[in-house]
Amino acid sequence: MTQVLAEQEWRAAAAAHADRVDALTAGHRERRARGIPHPVEDFVFTYYPFTPSAIRRWHPGLGVRLAGAAADPRAQWRHYRIVDDGVELDVAAYLAARGDTLTFVRDLLTRTADRPPQLGCFGLHEWAMVYRQRPDEVRHSRWPLRLGRAGTDAVVEANPLRCSHFDAFRFFTEPARPLNSLTPTRASQADLDQPGCLHATMDLYKWAMKLAPAIPSELVADTLELALDLRVLDMRASPYDLRDLGIEPIAVETPEGKATYAGEQRRYAARGQALRMRLLSACASVLAERASID
Repeated sequence: MTQVLAEQEWRAAAAAHADRVDALTAGHRERRARGIPHPVEDFVFTYYPFTPSAIRRWHPGLGVRLAGAAADPRAQWRHYRIVDDGVELDVAAYLAARGDTLTFVRDLLTRTADRPPQLGCFGLHEWAMVYRQRPDEVRHSRWPLRLGRAGTDAVVEANPLRCSHFDAFRFFTEPARPLNSLTPTRASQADLDQPGCLHATMDLYKWAMKLAPAIPSELVADTLELALDLRVLDMRASPYDLRDLGIEPIAVETPEGKATYAGEQRRYAARGQALRMRLLSACASVLAERASID
């Protein structure tokens, strides 16, 4: 059943989404214009290859027709089609181009969602990324290590590394890799991703963007907001001293810090799981259309 949105409704929704994204990206855009790097927030906009202009582009998702949009530029956007005077998702064209990606994401998120969250990594992946590095090799070299080089290395050596996410593990230094209890690979990602992992949850933003325009943009903005919040937690638990940026560290080298981190990790895992289920529901709705097309 197709829902038809009047032009006034969908233009208001598109404007509200653009305003929300503008607010979420304002700091990054302002710093980028001035050439000022940021060790926390920049990650979300550089590691994930989506520009603020792409994120603010509003899509209603499957099963929604935008009345009066046939003369609007969005009628020419990829994977849309004109029906009468309106515009809607061209499901057949979308599935032909993105069907394999959609199935991959559905399978990955399903397997991730079915696992219990593991909360024992304590964010030590950022420590493993600087383990035994020279000062000029450290990624965020403009910012001091809170415990110094020797202290940072000692934390890595004194605590078990349990990173399960390939895209975090692949940035470990060579000496740190053998210290990890797992050896994640791209091929094993679906076997290892779990809801307690900050980076697996942050990736929900990546999957939502990759599945546009079949995914409603409200969900994209929700995953972006979560990714930005998770990145702050990620760097609070890192070895860097970022207090000059107003980011208070979580001392994961201490029992108290570990407890604080695990509590935050549990809270964000629940928030991520809710978004993961919404993404899965959207994937299922689009894939269900395949049978009628075939």
